[in-house]
Amino acid sequence: MSVTVRVPAKVNVQLAVGAARPDGFHDLANVFLAVGLYDEVTVTPADELRVTCAGPDAAQVPLDRTNLAARAALALAARRGIEANVHIHIAKDIPVAGGMAGGSADGAGALLACNTLWNAGASRAELLAICAELGSDVPFSLVGGAALGIGRGEQLTALETGGTFHWVFAMAERGLSTPAVFREFDRLAQGREIPEPVASADLLQALAKGDADALAAAVSNDLQPAALSLFPELADTLEAGRGAGALAALVSGSGPTTAFLARDAAAARKAAEALRASGTCRSVRTAAGPVPGATVLRGSSQRS
Repeated sequence: MSVTVRVPAKVNVQLAVGAARPDGFHDLANVFLAVGLYDEVTVTPADELRVTCAGPDAAQVPLDRTNLAARAALALAARRGIEANVHIHIAKDIPVAGGMAGGSADGAGALLACNTLWNAGASRAELLAICAELGSDVPFSLVGGAALGIGRGEQLTALETGGTFHWVFAMAERGLSTPAVFREFDRLAQGREIPEPVASADLLQALAKGDADALAAAVSNDLQPAALSLFPELADTLEAGRGAGALAALVSGSGPTTAFLARDAAAARKAAEALRASGTCRSVRTAAGPVPGATVLRGSSQRS
């Protein structure tokens, strides 16, 4: 008996960041788009909770109870008054520490998988509440598609999309810490007033129309200057992508993965080839979105 859930990566087509709050977080207007790079999370009954991981950069994934997948299992088990005795295996394909919510995806995937395996009966609303407790990006990993996240990014409103958007992602030689990027954002923002974060009306309209050119003109990331300050070499990757014909180039989330919007699948492949040849990044992937969020691929419950 086991359950496998597939869960996608995300790209932030807009990340508007407000001033630091008293709790240390920042209010956000975060427009998420789920893209077709996936982790698969499989949960199987076991004598105790344990986590394993395989795939690119698997050595960088924590295998203790700090892993969001383990924390998700523990959170659901605590609500149901049971022991979280499962083996969680993560087949990783989303870049690690890359600003594409790979850890959040694993948390959402494990939560849905455990809910199915244990026949726990948690509603969508309860699953989303647990996701929000686990982290700001985890709720979107559960729902996928396209959404606006406000608050810390965990309060989601689904967005209409009128077509498929094609992306190229360039993975950097090293990672970036999300808390470090936000600290650098705060440092760079000292002495100036930070406006309230709001979603761009032009960007939302471009998504709804499926208009890649209009989306390219509207994408933005308030964390990009901080990411570039900590990792200046990313500027070379961004320039290489623009030179390869990308409609838009930006840092994905807190980075260091850089994202390039292409006109269509053929243009994405061409840009990917140029980026691989540029010597400015470690690896390159193409993906399209929006795609669904966490989805049960196979498996059955313990009580079925």
